Order: sequence, then C-alpha cells, then structure tokens
Amino acid sequence: MLLSALKILIFFAVVLCLALGAVQLSETGHALRLVYAGTEYTLGPVQALIALVLLLAAGWIAFKVLGLALAFIRFLMGDETAIDRYFARSRERKGYEALSEGMLAVASGEGRLAQDKAARAAKFLDKPHVTNLLAAQAAETAGDNRRAGEVYRTMLSDDRTRFVGIRGLMRQKLDEGDTATALKLAQKAYALKPRHTEVQDMLLALQTRQGDWKGARAVLKDKRKQGLLPQDVHIRRDAVLALKEASEVLAEGNSISAREAAISANRASPDLIPAAVLAARSYIAQNDFRNASRVLQKTWSVRPHPSVAATYAEIVPDETPAARLRRFEDLIRQNPEHEESKLLRAELLLAAEDFPGARRALGDIPAKHPTVRSLSILAAVERGEGADDALVRATLARAMTASRGPQWVCDKCHNVMADWAPVCDSCGGFDTLTWREPDSATASAGIAPNGVELLPLLVGAPQDKANGDRAPHEAPAGGKIPEAAAASAASRPAPASRPGMVERDEPHAPPPRHARPVVVEVPDVAPGMVPRESDYRRPLAEAEPAMTVTDPEPLPTPPAQPSAVPPSAVPPPPEAAPARIAADADVLPVRPDVEPPEESANLSGKSR
Repeated sequence: MLLSALKILIFFAVVLCLALGAVQLSETGHALRLVYAGTEYTLGPVQALIALVLLLAAGWIAFKVLGLALAFIRFLMGDETAIDRYFARSRERKGYEALSEGMLAVASGEGRLAQDKAARAAKFLDKPHVTNLLAAQAAETAGDNRRAGEVYRTMLSDDRTRFVGIRGLMRQKLDEGDTATALKLAQKAYALKPRHTEVQDMLLALQTRQGDWKGARAVLKDKRKQGLLPQDVHIRRDAVLALKEASEVLAEGNSISAREAAISANRASPDLIPAAVLAARSYIAQNDFRNASRVLQKTWSVRPHPSVAATYAEIVPDETPAARLRRFEDLIRQNPEHEESKLLRAELLLAAEDFPGARRALGDIPAKHPTVRSLSILAAVERGEGADDALVRATLARAMTASRGPQWVCDKCHNVMADWAPVCDSCGGFDTLTWREPDSATASAGIAPNGVELLPLLVGAPQDKANGDRAPHEAPAGGKIPEAAAASAASRPAPASRPGMVERDEPHAPPPRHARPVVVEVPDVAPGMVPRESDYRRPLAEAEPAMTVTDPEPLPTPPAQPSAVPPSAVPPPPEAAPARIAADADVLPVRPDVEPPEESANLSGKSR
C-alpha cells in the first residue's frame, strides 16, 4: 500500500515539473538565432525544442538507412542472407530478451511467467532446440506434466535435443512409477551418452530394481573402465551382482553355471556371506567337502554369521553331537574371540548336554551384551543344570525384552530385513544391507535372530510328531538355527528323564477308557515371543506347540438292563486308582509367564 502511494506521488511530481518547465520556457524572452547562407533564423524556446527533437529523429532514420544500404551492398557482393539478417536482428534481440527472462523465471519458480516468456521467445527466435527446452522446463515448473511430455517428444526429432528429450521422459516415467518404461528410456539415453554419470547411476539402479543382473554388471564394468568407480567398490558390487545372477540361474535349473558364478562371487568378496554359503553348497553338491570347509572357514575368519555355521553343519549332517563339536573346532578357531563363535560353541556344548561347558563358553556375554539368543542359551543351560524354575523363568523374562541381536540392517534407511538382498525393500538402496545390531528406534520392528526357536524347548516339552522325532540332520522350520540345535533336540532323552523338568510322583493309574484326546495348538504370536494361554487358537496336528490336557469326561450312565441276578448279589465295583493330570506324560511343562494352576496342585495332594 505504501509503495503504491509513493509511485502515485512520484508521477504527480514529474507531471508538475514538466508543466512548470513548459510555462517557464514559454515566458522567457530569449530566442535562438541561426545564420545559414547569409540568412538569419530566429527560433523561440518552444520552436528550438521541437527542432531538436526533429533533428534526433532524422539522425536515427539516417542511421537505419545507412545500415540497410550496407546490407544491400553485402547482398550485391554475394551474401544472400544479409538483408534477412538485417530485418531479423531486431526480432532476435527481442527473442533473446524473452529467453533470458524465461530462464530467470524458471530458476525463481514462476511457472506461468516462464511459460509466457517461452512462448514469446519461440515467436521471435527460430531456434527450437533452445526454445523447446525452455518450454519444457517452464511446463514442469508450472506443474503441467502433459505439456512437458509433449515438448519432450517434440525434442526427439532433433539430434541436438534427443538425449534431453529421452532424459526428460525417463524422469517423468520414474515419477509416475513406470519403472519398466523408464528402464527402456534409460538404456536409450545410455546408448547416446555412455559417459553420462547420472544416466549410468539411474540405469544401474533400474536394472537392479528390475532384476537385470547381467546388464547391471555390464554398466558397472563400463564405469570402472571410465575411471568413475574405485576398484574395491567395483569388486564388491560386481560380486553382489554375480551372486544374484547365480541364484537366478540356479532357480532356472542350470546348476553348473550357478556354481561357477557363486564361486566367482565368493573369490571376489570373501566377506559376502550369501556368496560363501552358495559357493559352499555348490562344493557340497559335488562332494568336495574340503573346499566347502575352506570357503566357510575363510568367511568365518572375516565375518562370522549363523548361516555360515548352518552350512558348515550340512557338510556332515548325520554326525553325533560330540563329533560335530570336534569338527566345529576348526571353524571356531578361525575367529575364537568373536561373540558369534562363543555362542556357537555354547550351542554345540548344549547339544552334547555339557551344560557346565556351555556356561563357560557363554562367559559374560549374557551380562555384558544380553540378547534373545544368549539369554535363551543361558536359560537352557540353567534348566540342564537343574536350576530352580523361578531362575529359568527370570532368564526367559529378560530374553523377552532383550535386544534381538545382529540382523540385516540397511545403512541408508535403517530398515531391518529378514534375509539378505542386494536391494533394500524400503529405500531401494543397492548393497546397503549390513549384518549388525539395529538402532534402538528400529530394533523393536526387527526379525527374530537365530536361536529364538529354542524357546519352545524351554517353555515345555513338545509332543512327538505322528511320524517320529525329527532326524538329527533335519533343519528347523525356520531354517535358520545351526543344525547342532536340531541334533540336540533329537538326542534329548524322554520327557521323564529330561534335565530341568518337574516330575510327578503320583502312583500310575490306568488311563480311562473314554478320555478326551490331547489337543495340540499352535500359538499365534510373533517369532521370538513366549506364547500365553490366550495365544493358542489354531489347532494343528503336526506342529510342536504347548499341550492342553483336560480331565477325563465321565461316561454317561447306561439305562438299566433286566437281569436275573438280584442287586444284592452283585459285588460292589472296586475303587479306581487316582486319575493322573496328564494322560500321556509324566512331566508338567514349565511356563515362564503362567503360574501353575492351583487345581492341579489340589488334585496332586488328593492323589497322595
């Protein structure tokens, strides 16, 4: 408001000054006398001013006529475009002014103004490779993507602007989420300018997102040849791409090529855990156990991981726990001070039922770095040593709230993934997953680590499957615990003699003829969480859950039948022995979060 008032005041001041000057000039008595060829001319003040204006106009016209004359002379001398350039010079000046103003409008974010200046520049300038670029950028700034796409398609017909048009369309398709079309456009742009860094990175990201591992390796190789990528980074990324290519080739049934690619990836990057696992399994398939052990031991020396230990167990799947412990010493010796090595040794000793040795192997890990896995092993050791149930429950309660331990965490967005992948599911980052412990902000949303599957064995004794116990070499349902844990589960004694279980001393009674069957239920809880009574909802006959045992149902009294024997002659039935609480087991499972029911205790007291 103040600025507008100031402009109005300045305008009136200028008009007033001009009016006063004109009045002063008309009232002056002086005159301008000119003498030309003996003739004297006398001009008044106003007449002198008009003459000056006419003289300036005549000089400007003379200058233009002189320029036209020079252009005509050049045309006569053979320059056929001299006259056209003379008349187009003014249009070019106006066009370049509009072009510069449009570029400033785009830089300042004024989309509508930039579109107007782009249209004006296209009107005065006959240079579509310049004006189309401004028009496309102005349309994008104004949010008119349809108009921008039309201009980019127009630019494809000109060799000078084809790359810019393809790049613009590629960015539009990426914004729309059409990655398949964006990949094709990126390939065309890369063919036009293979040294363009942005196009290289975009093409590499799209190829990894679409699973074109072979094409991504070619682009990565070109970047290395052009000196745009350090050698160590190139080796690591090429190993990741080779690993995924081997996985897809193996899925297609070409095991020979997959083995070669996996072995090549492992040689290039020994610390790449999935490559070491795949290479070792390739050697195992060829019965080359020596090279399989060598690959896994080398990876363990660089970066211990539970998957490496699980694959190392696959080399000799049918060995006893004691033999497995001796064989695993060669693996643990590669990195004995690492926490993973200590936990692995404790698991192996636990499988061999050497509970004091397992406690020594754990050391102070549960105290200094308590995780779900370390506390679960500690609880198993305490139960095996015959510790009090309250102590075992306290350890399991700590495990429920402890850290989940190392997991596959994205270094870019801190996303936690269950398995390794070359591309993060959350941010799309390439080769950003690291085996480490997540931050506290994302640890609660993580995946349960290996070893949490020990909790069902600690909470209660699962029933045997209908088809027999699990074989020593059979992997668990999660497929993530080293097979030493499976061997431990298979080598455990019957529930009546299992260490750490509470035995009943009631006299044995014959089971009732008509009793309810034992109902086996599956807890509906997240991995690593101890189930509660309310979590058992879906029955499954072949699972390994906790047991729900009910008292036998009394049989309905049959109707009286006529008999020739008088009632007084029938001897009274003998008293039945006290019924057992569980129909098929001598052991009550210990629950860390549920107190033993008082009813069972009362029945136990009555049976005594």
